[in-house]
Amino acid sequence: MDKPRSRITIRSFLLLAALAGSLLIFAGAYAVVSAAYDRSVREDARNVSALIAGQTFDAMYQLMRKERRWRREELEAFLEALRVRFADSPYTIQIHRGESVDAHFGAIPQPPPDGPLREALAGGRERVIDESGGVRYLFPLVARRECLRCHENAAAGDTLGVIDVRMDLRPELERARADFMVTLGWIVPMMVAGAVGLALLIHLRLGASLRALRDQVGRVNKVSDLVHFRMDRRHAGFGELDEILTEVRGLADRLHDVAVDKDLLQFEIRLLQRFIITSDVVRDWREYIKHLLAEINEVMEAYVLFTLFKVEEEVFNLEVFWRDRPAPHTVEGMERSVRAVLQRHPCFGNATAFEVHHHVVHPDRQLPTLDAADIELQSKSLFVETPMIGGIVGIGVQAGVDRDPGRLLVMESVLSTLLNVVGSVRAIHKYTKELEYYATRDPLTDLYNQRTFWELLEYELDRAGRKNERLALLVIDLDNFKDINDTYGHAFGDRFLQAFAGLLRRVFRLGDVVARYGGDEFVVLVTDAPDNQAWTAAVRLLEECGALALEAPDGRTVHISVTVGIALYPDHAESAGDLFLIADNMMYQAKEAGKDRVLLAGEDDVTEVFRGVGEQNVAITAALRERRFVPHFQPIVAAGGAETPLGFEVLSRLRDGGGGESADASFIPVAERMGVVHRIDYQVMEHAFEAARRAGFPGKLFVNLSPKALILSEFVPTAARLAGDAGIDPGQVVFELSERETVRNIALLERFVRDLKLRGFQFAVDDFGSGLSSFHHLRHFPIDYVKIDGQFIGSLTRDERDRVFVRHLAAMAGELGVQTVAEFVEDAEVLAAVREAGIDYAQGYFIGRPSATLDWE
Repeated sequence: MDKPRSRITIRSFLLLAALAGSLLIFAGAYAVVSAAYDRSVREDARNVSALIAGQTFDAMYQLMRKERRWRREELEAFLEALRVRFADSPYTIQIHRGESVDAHFGAIPQPPPDGPLREALAGGRERVIDESGGVRYLFPLVARRECLRCHENAAAGDTLGVIDVRMDLRPELERARADFMVTLGWIVPMMVAGAVGLALLIHLRLGASLRALRDQVGRVNKVSDLVHFRMDRRHAGFGELDEILTEVRGLADRLHDVAVDKDLLQFEIRLLQRFIITSDVVRDWREYIKHLLAEINEVMEAYVLFTLFKVEEEVFNLEVFWRDRPAPHTVEGMERSVRAVLQRHPCFGNATAFEVHHHVVHPDRQLPTLDAADIELQSKSLFVETPMIGGIVGIGVQAGVDRDPGRLLVMESVLSTLLNVVGSVRAIHKYTKELEYYATRDPLTDLYNQRTFWELLEYELDRAGRKNERLALLVIDLDNFKDINDTYGHAFGDRFLQAFAGLLRRVFRLGDVVARYGGDEFVVLVTDAPDNQAWTAAVRLLEECGALALEAPDGRTVHISVTVGIALYPDHAESAGDLFLIADNMMYQAKEAGKDRVLLAGEDDVTEVFRGVGEQNVAITAALRERRFVPHFQPIVAAGGAETPLGFEVLSRLRDGGGGESADASFIPVAERMGVVHRIDYQVMEHAFEAARRAGFPGKLFVNLSPKALILSEFVPTAARLAGDAGIDPGQVVFELSERETVRNIALLERFVRDLKLRGFQFAVDDFGSGLSSFHHLRHFPIDYVKIDGQFIGSLTRDERDRVFVRHLAAMAGELGVQTVAEFVEDAEVLAAVREAGIDYAQGYFIGRPSATLDWE
């Protein structure tokens, strides 16, 4: 607190004011009285001087009337008599003769005339002059007719001389001042005493009110003290001060109503800081709530935190979290208390069932004993009528906050935030688990999807190599399944796929990896497979499949058969790609042999497969040399409908010598094994950029990348050079990388994306949503577009779970400013579902098939 600048008290101020006032009065009185007396004495002196001059003139006149002439010695005797007469008085009289008198009677000794005297002689008028020491009166002697008898050389009205009367007032004034000072010497102490007494009286009247105000204000050290701040209704004795005190009382009352304690704010802030949701929520929401309760106890003591969730209509789930291990009767008391509150609540009174679960943060510590009164008194709860996010309808905390009304208010206000936090935590945990599940599963059959299959295949091969175990890979294809779809529709075809997936689960072991590879093709990885186990399981599959029958919409019974190719590790291949290549070839050879059969690779089969791969290597090398890798362009349009496409996805095609073209799936795996896939990317990009330049296309070109691009330091500079040579703005080029590759190469991805953005290119994640890494990428990488995995888009119209999943993905991306693209939009119904889900753009055969020309207008 700042120190006061002045230490003068009211009492000191009043005393000094009284003394100063007394001195001012004394000085003023002295000045006024002195001036008045001076004027009075001077006025008397002027009157007396005029009287003396007049009497002197009359005496002279009477004498001169009696004698015809006034002899010199008589004149000198007269003047001497005057001097003697006024010798002991303050008056002096001097008669000055004029020039006419000296001329007629002769000069006599006299002082030379000064200025005023000359003016009186010349003008003939009386003059009174106030001098510093007294008064001077000049009385002209004007000749009358009678005077002309003696003053023959003068005329009536001439000034014959001047009587100069001077009065020295200094002795009189000094005596008067001395007498006045003696008088004031008695008066001033009485005035000072009176002023001091008045000041003390005023101080006494003010002191009590001011001390009371000071004492009450001094007790306010923090805002919460204002709650108890009340001012006495006493009067100060002065109307103005009473008005001020009245305003201060009003201010205190207003502050009392709005007082918020700094400690209370810090308490609330510290409490709210514990509500921050972190990535730990993904693991287990209950562990998060237990951790939250422990952190709340760092701010305030809280024994219990309970939450209520609505599971079904009239069925509720009560989760009770204890700080320490409670006694059995405490648990019962808490349950009774919560049930009693719910029974009184209008929304929960009809609840038919409660599922109660108890959790303890510190099971090794004993909770203090709580009786029913403690639980009832110290439990603060909040319930809502309609379930909020996560299905939460209520929350409560048992804490000792009732003694402080401010903290009670904060706790009650925080409950609404806590309600939302806990509900959000549970919802995030639930949605994350669902996303995690569906990211690894095929949404139609609930089997593993293709991406997860490849990851598990790599893992199992590594494990089998370390443990010297054998594996078997089965590639399974449904025979003539396209005819079923075409005849009975996709809905019935989906039912058949689901039934076949159930058959696979029954035939193979729980530890085997069963996945839907795509369409009507399935794969099974038989782990720790002894001799003939895979063959036995495949034969059983064919037998069970023969018995599989579904009733079609027209009432017919539909059967199906399967063809299976088998490859063994390490007998036939040691890498995942080679093992799949052999099993896939065996499946196609079995189909060519008549379908509905199993074919296990032999040594000659393996040799033939790799011989075919060698031929493919030669064909790819020749195609690179002859620049026969060309782009095809598939349009990407706004889901809401737009004439001009956003852009085109650039798809690689291999043009053979006869003018035919092969899709990338037929040569990319071989090119990746050869290590030349990046050369194919460069060649296709060069052709695509040149086509865009010729067509004057201003939109986006979505270019698929192989994983090889991540490790090639020259890839981004080469892409920038190709775009520059074609006159293409880098901002038009969007490089796509599948999410599977981003998951496996996070560190490389971070560097690669940074380099792309620095060059001005844009970046998209393909097959978005097929893994949990989706959320990591959205949060940490500058992604411009996400292309949602086609397996979710294809089932939007049939599966509510996929609709929820896609809608949440689109909403999340939109909140982060990332645009979304739906792949595999095959009909108008799917496009409508894409639009309803909030996806920005659409791509698929219904929008437009890939074309060798870039037609955008």
